[in-house]
Amino acid sequence: MRGRMAIPALASSTTSEQSCSKKYETHKIRSGRGQSKTYCNFVFNDIMGLEKEGGVHAEDIKLALKGHVKEGYKFNPASPLTTKDPGYNPSPSADDRVHVLVCVLSANSAEITDSVLKKMSAIREVASDMGIPQMAIGTNIDLACPETEKDLRNVYKSKYLKKKMNDFSAAVGIPMNCIFPVKNYSDEIAMNEDINTLILSALRKMIDFGDDFIDK
Repeated sequence: MRGRMAIPALASSTTSEQSCSKKYETHKIRSGRGQSKTYCNFVFNDIMGLEKEGGVHAEDIKLALKGHVKEGYKFNPASPLTTKDPGYNPSPSADDRVHVLVCVLSANSAEITDSVLKKMSAIREVASDMGIPQMAIGTNIDLACPETEKDLRNVYKSKYLKKKMNDFSAAVGIPMNCIFPVKNYSDEIAMNEDINTLILSALRKMIDFGDDFIDK
């Protein structure tokens, strides 16, 4: 949107197993500068990762879906948010609620552990009951597949990546046409149209799914 690289949220290296996100934070996407500065009509709510040891509680994400988690609430791996906590929002507005649930995972990671899958299943069940659309983003596709690393345009030709997506779809229940492969900006320092195309394709679907949910 800015025509350049930006890092509005902290990110960890691909070798890190710990989540960089520790609190519930809303990210607005800015376009333009100075007096012409405007914001896109969508926001991202970042949360702590679903780590196999510790990580965010499934109960906290369920509350976030319903809008009960206040901006800036710091996740506590030891205990979930309660109604008596200052970070609890007792009267969420429509804007506080989640309109699209997006699961982000690395295509280059090992199999998802049973504990993480159990969390995912519980969260998806609540989202489904609320009618919230769900999708997944598979990152690091260049690290997962040598052919894709050579040329990102091979992404939908890769049998390995297709199997990865199929396996995740079968394990979590998200349909194949709601799973989108992307490459991270990792060692690049300038914009790349092939990387942007995959990212913007996934973003377009997020907005479409969110619009459909709001229309209902």
